[in-house]
Amino acid sequence: MHRYPEYFAHRHPDDELDCAPLLAAGLRREPAHTVVHFDDRAITCEDAARHIVQLQRWFADEGLVPGDRVAVMLGNSAEHIHLIYALVLSGLVWVPVNTKLRATGLEYVLQHAEPKLFVIEDAFDDVTSQIECGTSRRVRLPAFDANNTDAAFATPQIGVHDPLCIIYTSGTTGAPKGVVFTHRMMRIASEAALRIADVRDGDRLFLWEPLCHIGGAQMLLLPFLERVTLHAVPRFSASQFWSQVARAGATQLHYLGGVLDILMQLPQSAQPDAHTLRVAWGAGVGAAAWEPIQARLDVRLRECYGMTECSSFATANVTGKPGSIGRALPWIDIELLDENGQPVKEGEAGEIVLSSRVEGTFLPTYLKHPEATKAALRNGRLHTGDRARRDADGDLFFVGRQTDSMRVRGENVSAWEIERVFAAHPAIRASAAIGVASPIGEQDILLNVQFKEAPVDWETIDAWARERLASFQLPRYYRAVDGFELTASERIRKHLLPRTVDDAWDRFRRVRA
Repeated sequence: MHRYPEYFAHRHPDDELDCAPLLAAGLRREPAHTVVHFDDRAITCEDAARHIVQLQRWFADEGLVPGDRVAVMLGNSAEHIHLIYALVLSGLVWVPVNTKLRATGLEYVLQHAEPKLFVIEDAFDDVTSQIECGTSRRVRLPAFDANNTDAAFATPQIGVHDPLCIIYTSGTTGAPKGVVFTHRMMRIASEAALRIADVRDGDRLFLWEPLCHIGGAQMLLLPFLERVTLHAVPRFSASQFWSQVARAGATQLHYLGGVLDILMQLPQSAQPDAHTLRVAWGAGVGAAAWEPIQARLDVRLRECYGMTECSSFATANVTGKPGSIGRALPWIDIELLDENGQPVKEGEAGEIVLSSRVEGTFLPTYLKHPEATKAALRNGRLHTGDRARRDADGDLFFVGRQTDSMRVRGENVSAWEIERVFAAHPAIRASAAIGVASPIGEQDILLNVQFKEAPVDWETIDAWARERLASFQLPRYYRAVDGFELTASERIRKHLLPRTVDDAWDRFRRVRA
């Protein structure tokens, strides 16, 4: 069970679906080939190889051996890319650290992962100087000697199921969990990204995602799978976006973290009449926003669904049906199950439960968390904790987290669906819907709202919502907040929000009055 030409037909049948041999062969095959443009700097295979040689010497000087963990807290840069390639080829376990982490959250990752080294840059001196790093040593990347080219990089024996990195998930209901992400998982994630983003020879993929996020990391193998180039920038910038796209001739955009919403809010004059983008791919576009986004941005949407634990991706919408996450990828099978583990009927919501015909698609374990591993992996299947429904055509629609839904007047209500609607309100920066106790049984909905600038009165908000939500989806309560506490992956920590409604606006009280 180790060759899969039926799923990856353009690969050699002896391909073991791994990373290090693919990367090593690609770097050696064509030294002058440019794989990444970082801003205006071209990174060729030869350039990357020379950096890797020197980084491997540095690893040895620091006493690292294959299997050791190296935590990395760096912004996007060419040096960061070189370091990731070097870690992959050396059999070291990369622990990407979100650059927005501070204090307790940062200490938790370092003490839990126990890396030998903690690589930082000057920008993070202050935030890391006062924390307890556990057993790890804070270090800087060594200076690169451009004249030192007298050796080839090493390629130790690395198994496809060996850990490539430890990726910490959001932890919306508790401490973050460390997903042990293997070399095969990274390869499958990269293969899936090619398929979902409709990548073709000659494409130029815009890489703005933080490299500490799986959304950015999984892109780094793409130039070694297809004849494409990555065009990377330090971070997403709305003001520079269209000029960067034009300069790169970019053909694909990965949307994460509200990027499309930000672009839609730019004045029409900020967007050029013509551009090179062909596809925008990612997750989170609802049916109502689908056509307006495609028309305004002049791109084709390719929605998907996945999670870190299943090699990042499980579905792809290749037909363009508005709001759908599509169907299972060829190596994935999806069941929608009720609370008793039985399949739900067509149109009903059930938990997304995954199985795969490719060995090693799912995480082998959560680091130091056997209880969470046992809960997620049961009888060879991955229980995602997410909910979806399937229509008569067989297409899937994401509903929300099982732990992020409410029971209102006999209806299961997805917080995600409510929040997607309120995200379109011009005055609202972010919102979080939670269930609170109802005096008549089950639950009522409380919407916490962060306004962009001046608040809008609740009666106006409520009237706006009535035109866009089903009656059972309408919040009863509204509360204004200054901001939300976020996880490392920019999700709202809902478990920290108060469930009391004493300071909330109650639309029922207004109606009775």
